[in-house]
Amino acid sequence: MAEHPHDERATAGPKAAAADSAPDRPDAPAVDAAPAGPAGADSERTRAAAEAAEAVERALSEAELSWESPRPGTYVTQLPGTRKLSTTCQLIVGRHTLSLNAFVVRRPDENHEAFYRWLLERNLRLYGVSYAIDRLGDVYLNGRLPLAAVSAEEVDRLLGQVAEHADGSFNVLLELGFASSIRKEYAWRVSRGESTRNLDAFTHLTQDLAE
Repeated sequence: MAEHPHDERATAGPKAAAADSAPDRPDAPAVDAAPAGPAGADSERTRAAAEAAEAVERALSEAELSWESPRPGTYVTQLPGTRKLSTTCQLIVGRHTLSLNAFVVRRPDENHEAFYRWLLERNLRLYGVSYAIDRLGDVYLNGRLPLAAVSAEEVDRLLGQVAEHADGSFNVLLELGFASSIRKEYAWRVSRGESTRNLDAFTHLTQDLAE
């Protein structure tokens, strides 16, 4: 499996789907917040949030994913991959919505227009989530559901989308945005007699260096 040579950030996959993340970072896309309302509305929101949290925990358990809960209503889990070692995914049960945020890859080194264009075009094919970037240009998968629509089945479906589109797109994004770094890494490893096995997916970028 090929990780970006200089990007060690990467992070188990749910039943719906058969690179160091920072979901808690303030500039990462998406969190749900709202001012308090009347007592009756607050009570209804509290009940809906509790049911949504229960659905999230059920989905994670049924998918045999371990998770941490750094604060009430927040769940952080790791989705395993084949191209990307793993993807950190954070789910937050807010007052009105369930927000999902997963780090995909850092800001590209080059070819920015083609890189971000690919993300925008791919968004048309995604269900429930979309690619987004933070102010640094790092790439996330972001999703949001109203609490009334949250169920264990729907959460599992969203986790499957994250697993598929964080892992499945990883090599494409590396090739688009980090080709020069991959070639440099390959040449450096060859010069030191080190293995280039995890760069095998990019042979078409490094073939001339091996000759």
